Amino acid sequence: MDTLTRRRFLVASGVVGASALAAGATGYRLSDLLATSGDRDPRARTLVLVTLYGGNDGLNTVIPYADPAYHDARPELAYTGEEVKRLDDEVGLNPALAGLHRLHGEGRLAVVRGVGYPKPDRSHFRSMDIWQTAEPERPGNTGWLGRWLDRAGGDPRLAVSFEPAMPPLLAGERSAGAAVPAAERKASRVLPQATLAEFAAAAPEDTPARARAAACFADLRSVEEMIREVRDSEAAAEQEPDGEGAPATATGGSRTPLDAQLDLVAQCVEAEVSTRVFSVSLGGFDTHADEKQLQEVLLGQVDRAVSGFADRMARTEAGRKVVVAVYSEFGRRVRANASDGTDHGTASNVLLLGSGVRGGLYGEAPSLTDLDDGDLRFTTDFRDIYATLLARVLDTDPGAVLGGWRGRLDGVL
Repeated sequence: MDTLTRRRFLVASGVVGASALAAGATGYRLSDLLATSGDRDPRARTLVLVTLYGGNDGLNTVIPYADPAYHDARPELAYTGEEVKRLDDEVGLNPALAGLHRLHGEGRLAVVRGVGYPKPDRSHFRSMDIWQTAEPERPGNTGWLGRWLDRAGGDPRLAVSFEPAMPPLLAGERSAGAAVPAAERKASRVLPQATLAEFAAAAPEDTPARARAAACFADLRSVEEMIREVRDSEAAAEQEPDGEGAPATATGGSRTPLDAQLDLVAQCVEAEVSTRVFSVSLGGFDTHADEKQLQEVLLGQVDRAVSGFADRMARTEAGRKVVVAVYSEFGRRVRANASDGTDHGTASNVLLLGSGVRGGLYGEAPSLTDLDDGDLRFTTDFRDIYATLLARVLDTDPGAVLGGWRGRLDGVL
């Protein structure tokens, strides 16, 4: 897969001009953020944007388990009502989302369904450009949060990315957010590979219980290897003389674990730094084959990181003013493909969570039978969500940032 470095992607693609980079998009460290501790208005809210790169399968994230059309379209991938984490008598969350299910029960998780935009595009790059610029007709060269940053004074530390490359959404016309490197945490390997392989191998003398345990361990190692291959293929970058080799593709995402990125966000929030927007990410969601296990593992990472972050934020006054938004560039097609996976689709879900969020289901669930060339028809324009976040979290006029857009997502914040 072709990958691009930060500077090549941001400048050569035209998503942001060199003038924005010159305004200070790079070269910041965590200490630079912590130096602003105490500089913010204590009443101000904070937005944390979590990007799931690759096109997460929304139908197997927020699952319409009671709809026969769901089971007919993907018999091998579908979850039953007994397997899902139920939200009501029709919809449930993926089994891997136990933490988010708990937050929903506590009224701290809002699920916005059918989110998309007119004339959807199934290209990773094009769709992510649309989401990050908030300009569906013709993506421009500024991100929606970059335009907010221009209006907020242009200090890069107001909008921070803990990803390997600054996402275009933080690039404005005159300024850009700060790209702060996050050190990757690596777990030590306690046992050698040969020993782990022995655990996964069944022996003739095994009892049925031991044979099942070996089979489960073998499955776990297989999924772990799939994830490693996905990450390696999507994160391998070309090294340039300036040393920038981090991926900046629409299917990339950060190599640093999501929980490590959110730990840095938590430190900043607890220190009450001036930053109003944080961007973090996780890649690997382009599940064209063998989707079910892989997506469960990836969603499990999201669940542990995001629900743990939400619980940590609930303990402090500053943390209770944090709103988290989780999105992907598109969902997947309704019908499964021949490889036990799903192909690029359109409308999907956006998750909003935090102590200040009014939990529940929002937006109309798209029909699984009235389709647009096999894809879901969107029922909620993503700009309604952006406008709500701009107005209710970032205290700014959405119309000035979103080209006069007047839609809102009522009641969630």
